[in-house]
Formats: sequence, structure tokens, C-alpha cells
Amino acid sequence: MTPKQVLEMAKENEVKVVDLRFLDLPGVWQHFTVPICELNEFSFEDGFGFDGSSIRGWQPIHASDMLVIPDPATAKMDPFFEVPTLVLIGDIADPLTREPYSRDPRYIAKKAELFLKGSGIGDTAYIGPEAEFFIFDNVRFESSTNMAFYEIDSVEGIWNSGREEFPNLGYKPRHKQGYFPVPPTDKFQNLRTDMLLTLEKLGIDVECQHHEVATAGQAEIDMRFKPLLQMGDQLMWFKYVLKNVAQEDNRTVTFMPKPLFGDNGSGMHTHISIWKNGEPIFAGDKYAGVSQEALYGIGGILKHCGALCALTNPTTNSYKRLVPGFEAPVNLAYSSRNRSAAIRIPMYSASPKAKRIEFRTPDPSCNGYLAFSAILMAVLDGIENKIDPGEPLDKDIYGLPPEELADIPSAPGSLEEALSALKEDHAFLLKGDVFTQDVIDTWIEYKTENEVNPIKLRPHPHEFFLYFDI
Repeated sequence: MTPKQVLEMAKENEVKVVDLRFLDLPGVWQHFTVPICELNEFSFEDGFGFDGSSIRGWQPIHASDMLVIPDPATAKMDPFFEVPTLVLIGDIADPLTREPYSRDPRYIAKKAELFLKGSGIGDTAYIGPEAEFFIFDNVRFESSTNMAFYEIDSVEGIWNSGREEFPNLGYKPRHKQGYFPVPPTDKFQNLRTDMLLTLEKLGIDVECQHHEVATAGQAEIDMRFKPLLQMGDQLMWFKYVLKNVAQEDNRTVTFMPKPLFGDNGSGMHTHISIWKNGEPIFAGDKYAGVSQEALYGIGGILKHCGALCALTNPTTNSYKRLVPGFEAPVNLAYSSRNRSAAIRIPMYSASPKAKRIEFRTPDPSCNGYLAFSAILMAVLDGIENKIDPGEPLDKDIYGLPPEELADIPSAPGSLEEALSALKEDHAFLLKGDVFTQDVIDTWIEYKTENEVNPIKLRPHPHEFFLYFDI
């Protein structure tokens, strides 16, 4: 879509205001709104000014002025605002030099796509994330000097099987049995369908929606794969739509990886394939019908998984899900069909076009632009350096004897460990100036100061249960 077409779209939809959106370094959408009279064809070059010092992980106060330059290709009508509102996702630039801002996650995704094309390996990276989430009825939490607690409730929660609900009709999914009985056990069929249809109205292709494994409303809605930058944009719309559709139903959605103790956490299995001149380069005659390039790409992910996790699993809560011996794929191995390995080669279709790598370790708390770019860079590093992934592991990893399991490396066990791995292993991300040293250093510093250290310093409620009477 051209700037002129965007203006025509605004006129056809009787748009009154324009909402300009971009995201901070951790990955949360930010916005401000201008009247439609402020938008003209020059706006797509001149941009709109804002205070970059108020955005997490961005500018210092003495260099706070920034520009957001709307991308006409991203134009959509907001499905929730009362006033007809045109939404434009923007790229961030320095107002003096007009150079793209190195810490803008969307710019990093653009550079990753350019680096792929420049490598000669391929011209398009398709990404297909499976972002799981929870739908809750009520969430309360507090963290202060002398008190810390959280309380979650859901009409589906198995813990409410004995609650007086006037009447309690039962049909609540047991722990790890939410995948996926029909209603009345599944309470959120209609809500998930509303989410799906809203996404489709925005032009986002959806493949399916369903309940997930955990009790208390865990769910999944799968978007059809798209090129990397486009999927980065779509993931932001995805989170926005799901949260707002739930809000309209007086419920709340969270992409927090592990909100419940004793049941499955929310992952974001991420599928990636590389194409060149309209042909898939991951299809071949090697193991599970993939090419040598695909195997090298797997080798790249396995080699750099520790560093990748700092971006694909970027919260302290992520590592409540990534615990060896439980449901999450922390074992750094690959296999066809085997869901206990960190990397799976899906076997649903024999078509060469369906051949892809499924990296199962990531979770939906990540900044999609950064996570997808980092995964692509690891794959390209594997292909360029012919990194051998070793032999596939087609056994049930959870059932292996300890001596055999000891030979299989694991993903990091904490955010601090993942950040340490990123500090030591990030040269593959710096290729082509896709990620800059400043971005890596800022990410590690921000996460350490704002997330790792605050969690370290606070007593945990369960420690009182364990230790108060010592």
C-alpha cells in the first residue's frame, strides 16, 4: 500500500484519528494518536516526534527526541476503538541524522531479512509461531517490602471443582487434560472464535484455534506462516487482539510463560523455513526428508541455543517452564515427530514446501522481532559454517536412563545463565550489523538490572513455607 492509498483508505473508512504504534525493547506495543488532518503523504517521510527517553531500553534524557515514521504497508483499522481509527506501525529514526534507530526491534528484523538476501542462501525466511496463552477470570498480585502474593482464578480451574457456584456444574479440565475436550468442559470456544474472526478481519490468516493442555483456560491460536518482518508485525496485532477481545468479555489474557504451578506453561514453538527463488531450500533427501542446509541450520540453533534463549525466553518466569524432566523441551537435540527434543522436524506433510524446522524452546513473552531475527541468524550461521547437528534422537528423552541423559546438553536454567551465554556468544548476531554491540549490551544490562536482580533480592512466598520455622 502506498501513502496515497492509505489516505484513500482513511477517507473511505471516515477515519477521525491515526494511532501510531511501535514497540519498546522488551517488546510491548506503545502508541500515540494524532488527528487525521495531521496525516499527509509527507508524513510517511517526515514522521512524527516523540520522547524516546520514556521508552524502556531507549534514549537518555539528554538525547530524547525521536521520530516514528509510519510504514504505509502496515495500515489497518483498529477493531476496538469507538472512533474510527487508522493504525500505522512505524519505524524509529534519529531526528537529526534521519538514520534508523539501532535499538528499534523492527529495524533489526528488517536488517535480518536483508542479511539473508545478501548471504545468497535464500531470499525469504518464513516464520510460524504457535503462541500459547491463558484466559483468566481474575488476577490479583502485589510485591512490596513486607508482602508478596498472586492469586489467579478461572471458571475452568480444577481447583474450583468444590466451589459453590450456584450451581457448580462441574466440567473443569483436570491438570494436563485440557487438550482438548469439547464443551461444556471447554468453556472458551466462543471467545477463541471471536479472537480468530477478529484476526481474520484484520487480514491475518489463521489456521486453527483450540484449548491447550493446562487447566484454567490455556489456549492456542495458530497464524499461518509469513515472512519474518510481517510475522513480527502480526505477533504484535495477535497479542493486542487477544487481550482486547478477552477484556470485552470481562476476562484477561496473559502470555506469561508459567503463571500456574503444577501444570503446563505456555510456549511458542517457532517454525522456520528458508526459500530461494520460490523454492524451499530445507527440502531434501537427508534425515526426515530435509536438506543438508536444514541440518546445518539445526546445528546452528543447537550451538547457539544458550544465547538464543536470552532473546527467545527473555523473562525470569520463562525458566519456571524450562525445567529439565518436565514438559518443556530443554534437551538440545533434534528429531522428527519427537516433541521432547528442542528441535522437531514436523512430519504432517510429505510436500517439500512443508519442510521446516520447529524450534520448541521459545515462549510468547519474547519480543518477536528480536527472537525471529536471532533464530534466523543462528540458522544462517549453521549453514555458512556447516555446523553438524550430530545424530538425531528419536527416543523418548524423558524416559532415558540418567547416564544416557547426561550426554544431552540442556538449555539454560535461568535468565541470568542465558544472558551470560549471550554475553559470551553473540558474534553470529553481529553479522551484517543486524544486531549491534550496543543492542546486545543494552539488552543484557536492562534485563539484569530490571528483572534478574530484583527477583534475586526478594524473598519468595514459598520460602516462608519451607524455612520460617528454622
